[in-house]
Amino acid sequence: MTTRRNLLSLGLTGAALALSPALVTAALAQARTIGAIRVDTARIARQGWGENADKIRVDMERQLAQTLGPLYQRGKGATLHVLVKGVWLSSFAGGSGGGKPTGGGGSNDNFDSEITVLGPRGEVLQTFPILSVVDSGSGGAWYRPDVDQRRVAALIENNALWIKRYLGG
Repeated sequence: MTTRRNLLSLGLTGAALALSPALVTAALAQARTIGAIRVDTARIARQGWGENADKIRVDMERQLAQTLGPLYQRGKGATLHVLVKGVWLSSFAGGSGGGKPTGGGGSNDNFDSEITVLGPRGEVLQTFPILSVVDSGSGGAWYRPDVDQRRVAALIENNALWIKRYLGG
């Protein structure tokens, strides 16, 4: 029979286990160390992003290095390969795009990528599709001249956070 005393005891035991250094070490061991980051934006360059695809590649590599934090140790561990499959910015920034469920849908921006973690001999260790969906208002005021760059930056940051989560960070 479960009593309040048993539940309290279980709660305290759980809290003690959560703070155990051995458990923290085990959790960190599950996270994969990334030694190199490679981002491929050739597909979106062909889709019409042109020279902006290279800027997205550089920004994504920089954002991943920052977001991964201690998981990223240059020269040690696996290689993270990110294939950017598509970047779509809604034509309408701000608002919901309609008051009814069939009133035009939302105004979301999307960033579609696929991550592959490669081992030291080039073997595939993990692969995951990642689709980031961010409100088109994420770039701030629609009338600012750099609104599209800020919207892309918000998508890159969101995608990097999802990648970190999939890697166990």
